[in-house]
Amino acid sequence: MAVYTEVSEHEARELLHSLGLGELSSLKACSGGIENTNYFASTERAGQVHDYVLTLFERLSFEQLPFYLRLMKHLAQRGILVPEPHANAQGELVFDVKGKPAAVVDKLHGKSELAPTEAHCAQVGATLARLHLAGSDFALTQPNLRGLAWWNEVVPVVLPYIQGNQQNLLQSELAYQNSVAASASYAALPRGPIHADLFRDNVMFDTVGGQPQLSGFFDFYFAGIDTWVFDLAVCLNDWCVDLPTGVHHAPRAQALIAAYSAVRPLQAAERELLPAMLRAGALRFWVSRLWDFYLPRAASLLQAHDPSHFERVLQARCNHNMTFEQLAGQA
Repeated sequence: MAVYTEVSEHEARELLHSLGLGELSSLKACSGGIENTNYFASTERAGQVHDYVLTLFERLSFEQLPFYLRLMKHLAQRGILVPEPHANAQGELVFDVKGKPAAVVDKLHGKSELAPTEAHCAQVGATLARLHLAGSDFALTQPNLRGLAWWNEVVPVVLPYIQGNQQNLLQSELAYQNSVAASASYAALPRGPIHADLFRDNVMFDTVGGQPQLSGFFDFYFAGIDTWVFDLAVCLNDWCVDLPTGVHHAPRAQALIAAYSAVRPLQAAERELLPAMLRAGALRFWVSRLWDFYLPRAASLLQAHDPSHFERVLQARCNHNMTFEQLAGQA
């Protein structure tokens, strides 16, 4: 959530007022993340304070955004805990702010849990499964823009910036993922809208009765149509690894997989390919972090993520290529 485009209070006030969201009382730029410009905006309406997130999209186009915002609206209307986008009187969800596409969504309550327990992971797994089922009848389509085609395009660009052993790992894993994608098992995987970036910092928790309670998923701007098991793998690669080493954390993974499967049991092809998708998820974020680290964009606030973390995760997944039964604690 770096700031690439400065927004004045006057510009934010006009947009929020046009959406019937009240009078702007505060506007604060957000740092962290790398894709879009984000501001926290508060308004007063009928004597109450309401909190929103104003996002200007730096890479996504006016044509691409309806998929993401309509998906969030679709999920919210089906009871999934996500920020609901706000429309103007014409029903539009995408607006022009300084020539950039922009949107305003509800701000979730709570905070991210950066040191999750099995209880946090179980709630994430169950909610992710409900999200997949709720999105299964979503009418719009948009490919996963950071999927295999993108990896094939970007890997040659980042290769010159890394060492020989890293180049070998990156190229060999890309070749492996291309072979997996050509398999009959991969073709059998169920698909639909996925979040594709469900890391610890994209989930909020409240505390209710002294216990954590998930209050929402956010940042859907990498979402696309892809395999549901890839989405599960991306989630496992963040919530269920040791951050300093990238090593698999078995108890958290077992809790997340069990909770997901209780809502939506995995099919045979998904159980077969979950280990390969864990490697795919690690590859995807290693490639994107290499790209952002070595080929950054100018920004007034920018915190590029360390690419080496997902190199370690990928190496750990390759070195310990566990079966589904081992991952789920059923072996």
